[in-house]
Amino acid sequence: MEASVDVARTYLEAFASGDPDAIAALVTENFVNEHLSELGSGCVGRDEYRQRLDGFLATFAGATYTIETIGGLDRPGEVIARYRFIARYEGTPIDIAGMMWFAVRDGLIARRTDLWDSLSFLRQTGQAD
Repeated sequence: MEASVDVARTYLEAFASGDPDAIAALVTENFVNEHLSELGSGCVGRDEYRQRLDGFLATFAGATYTIETIGGLDRPGEVIARYRFIARYEGTPIDIAGMMWFAVRDGLIARRTDLWDSLSFLRQTGQAD
């Protein structure tokens, strides 16, 4: 279980590098990127995910995930992390709470299910009261 936690931690920390190739290298070929937030957009496959990372990293300058808690679940290879997503969106600083549930297979992220606070994002960026 500890190895899976390390994989998830490495994945989240990789965003601070701003290197889309380094991030995509940490997911499986058939990676499933699922979003449960209203504003999120998922995809399937490492290639599709890699293509989307350029836009994501450009839109959210300085993107980092600060891990608040992380740990393995009862099922092998499953990890959950509570985080704060910190970046600049169109020059506006944002700090959004969220959680990710990971499935780790063969040392790579096979699936991530991400749930973050869409309303806080809209408020912080002046798109909602």
